[in-house]
Amino acid sequence: MPKLSFILSSLTIIIVLCGAFGIGSIIYLLHTPWIDITSLPLQQSTSRPSVLLDDQGIEWARFQIDQRELVSLRDIPVSVQHAFLATEDRSFYQHAGISWYGIIRSFIKNIILGRFAQGASTITQQLVRILFFDTKKTLMRKLKEQLLAVVVEQHFSKDAILESYLNHIYFGCGIYGVAAAAQRFWNKSIQDITIDEAAVLAGIVKSPGNYCPLINLEGARQRRNVVLNCMMSSGYITPADAHTFAQRELNLCPSSQASCKAPHLFDMIRADLEKKFGRHLLYTGGLIIQTTLNQELQSRAVELVHNHIAHLKQSTHPDIDGALVTIDNASGAVKALVGGYDYKTSPFNRAKASRQVGSLFKPLIYTIAYEHGLYPTDICIDEPTTFMSGTTAWQPRNVTNRFEGPMTRARALTNSNNIIAVKTFLEVGAEPVIIAAHACGFRQLHSYPSLALGCIDATVCELTAYFSLFTNQGKINDNFYIQWIKDASGKRIWQHQNTTTQITSATAACIIRSILAAAMERWHRIFPELPHLPCESIGKTGTTNDIRNCWFAGSTPTYTTVIYLGRDNHEPLGAAYAVRTALPLWLNYNALIPQPQTCFHVPHGFHEHTMHGITGLPENRHSPEAITLLQEISSSS
Repeated sequence: MPKLSFILSSLTIIIVLCGAFGIGSIIYLLHTPWIDITSLPLQQSTSRPSVLLDDQGIEWARFQIDQRELVSLRDIPVSVQHAFLATEDRSFYQHAGISWYGIIRSFIKNIILGRFAQGASTITQQLVRILFFDTKKTLMRKLKEQLLAVVVEQHFSKDAILESYLNHIYFGCGIYGVAAAAQRFWNKSIQDITIDEAAVLAGIVKSPGNYCPLINLEGARQRRNVVLNCMMSSGYITPADAHTFAQRELNLCPSSQASCKAPHLFDMIRADLEKKFGRHLLYTGGLIIQTTLNQELQSRAVELVHNHIAHLKQSTHPDIDGALVTIDNASGAVKALVGGYDYKTSPFNRAKASRQVGSLFKPLIYTIAYEHGLYPTDICIDEPTTFMSGTTAWQPRNVTNRFEGPMTRARALTNSNNIIAVKTFLEVGAEPVIIAAHACGFRQLHSYPSLALGCIDATVCELTAYFSLFTNQGKINDNFYIQWIKDASGKRIWQHQNTTTQITSATAACIIRSILAAAMERWHRIFPELPHLPCESIGKTGTTNDIRNCWFAGSTPTYTTVIYLGRDNHEPLGAAYAVRTALPLWLNYNALIPQPQTCFHVPHGFHEHTMHGITGLPENRHSPEAITLLQEISSSS
């Protein structure tokens, strides 16, 4: 049967490829042992790592090949071999290089989808692709791959092909081969790999970017369980074994990424550059990558986030986690990024995960309101109100469950009042708010009144750009973390291009900034134990429904930092309000990092005006109800 399969495979491919290569070339390929499947290690021996530099030009991490000495098939546990055979190529020892069943299945799938979405790669084809082709999906590449797979099968034994495959397959993060993967993931020899660990390895190769446990621990676990089911259906393990192994934790050992200064940022850079330049150039091309990371800020952020969440795990909920991102206001450069409490136990990057933003959205409402003639000094009524959305009635409440009656819009913002925020939104109208929010990077916007309370999702990274508009005279810069890239010869091959968007007028942004500064003064009056900064600051808390997410977004004249705290499963935190959880972390962090600038820029033609937050009348600055805000001199009469 294998001989018949080989004949059919060869004839079909020869007919298709004769026009492309010529009859003589095809005959030569089929009968001359010209392929050396041990060539990859020789090619990799001359590779050069790519280096990541911080904003001071100091190396903080590198991308390099992690491939140890080749291991023979007899030293690779049978369980590892079975895991790959069950998942990648169940008929490996029966076919002659290509699988007719797989080809027919993928052909039907591609016809249904109307695109080249699914291949039918045997282990032999995958090995050929690793050695001789890129991963670009084209019909001609696939046909060439099938031809060479047949050639390889003619000149090498099945065991030699499987051995070479297991030594060269890619596992993500620069890891090639099962021996290197076993060492990196569990700090053990491949000979000591257990069945569940073998299933992890076999599960990764389908999509290293999605299933490498150093990148996506939960994705790797779920994929492992799929492989265990494949091993069970292939008869390699029993249903009881599959169930037992599926309950085990992955128990990774600390990796080089976990020990680097910014492992979550490292993963973000890796994903971007693999897509931009390809895996081979990134790990072997000796690139010099100038990043925006500041190691002093990063070290402070990692330490404080870890210690603060460790405390919250005891006082709020054991599985609380969080993220912190700091950007430079003037440029949008990311200076520090922490994606979670502990990268070793969870590489999931919460800085890139979308969460409902809550009251962090309110400053934008009042900024757009100012541009439409609704001023911070206006008196509004906080009272029970029913808002209609079509035929649906909605009665929002304040977090205090109280209604306080008349107050200025400025006080409504400093106290994060819900009723007046919704009223202001409806007075302005949804359209101008949505336009501005879209320009800020918010997605999936809607025109319902609940938009005023931040019933939309955003990531920590996105919110840093948005909140910086209040310190940047109404402009935001796109966040970035790579400044430029040079090749091994020192030639610059990529350069970041700044993108700046004017969201609101400088006047509106400046006035709302002064109200957000008054909010900081209010919190210091209420909580005198909170640390004071050596510079001016502004900020806004955010706590979503049922206290599922706690936020604090704040700026100093130099930096904007956003902090998120919550549970990965979106469950409530209990009585963990942002002012008691996220705000102290923000203040402690900003008190410990350098603050090159101490004062916000005030445009010419403005002066400070202190008013009573309820009545809007002039007030002593030290009064509990005092709000000091900027006003244009021309409008102060």
